[in-house]
Amino acid sequence: MPKRNWLSRVFKRPTTIPVVRLQGVIAADQRPGRLNIASVEPLLARAFAMKSAPAVAIVVNSPGGSPVQSRLISKRIRDLADENGKPVLVFVEDAAASGGYFIAVAGDEILVDPSSIVGSIGVIMAGFGFVGAIEKLGIERRVHTAGRNKSTLDPFLPEKAEDVERIKQFELDIHEVFIDHVKDGRRGRLKAEDDILFTGQWWTGLRGIELGLVDGVGDLQGTLRERFGKQIVLKHIAPKRPLFALPRLGLSAGAMVEDVTHSIEDRAWWARLGL
Repeated sequence: MPKRNWLSRVFKRPTTIPVVRLQGVIAADQRPGRLNIASVEPLLARAFAMKSAPAVAIVVNSPGGSPVQSRLISKRIRDLADENGKPVLVFVEDAAASGGYFIAVAGDEILVDPSSIVGSIGVIMAGFGFVGAIEKLGIERRVHTAGRNKSTLDPFLPEKAEDVERIKQFELDIHEVFIDHVKDGRRGRLKAEDDILFTGQWWTGLRGIELGLVDGVGDLQGTLRERFGKQIVLKHIAPKRPLFALPRLGLSAGAMVEDVTHSIEDRAWWARLGL
């Protein structure tokens, strides 16, 4: 028996911990660099299917995006964690802001870098108005609808107060969902009043700890080695590549314009945080 115990220590298998990286803007469209339930769910399923893993690590690096996709991803993380009885450790890199923070709240613990950006618990809708521009160009805008509210916030028509009021209520409804989610996920750990936490403001990781939005400072490698031993193996769960994937050569002009447009949109999301 002593010999068997000695051998088991020598040849002991290292602890494997699955790591899912969630990086990018949260949006429903299916393309590289976007986070949504369709692209993320298979990764989460593979991570939680590792029965011997003592925990699941999720790295979040997102400025936000779609409130619907944010909620679906967060809920799926929490459902899988409860079904499999596994704790979820969330590690924030540059940012878990807005929808990114919505996802992070699904973790049992949220660990940050001191300079990470967290929070931005709010809702934003933005657009442009071109009324003056088309008048100067001598262009007449013609819109015909069935339903008086069908053409809400048309950028080529003057803004109407009732449209703004309706959009504001829409934002408040979504904001309330966000607030409830944070209060439920961070129950007993929030350390500031609603009029501070839920204004849409964002903070550094260190300030987030003081406010109770996150739990502490910690990086992926260091924290997992400290908690589960130096012999851990991190299993990064990445999307599977098609066997015969071809490079995107000879893109049409339309496709190139679309790629550039998406890149500009993504940069705008990060730019809101100064990144």
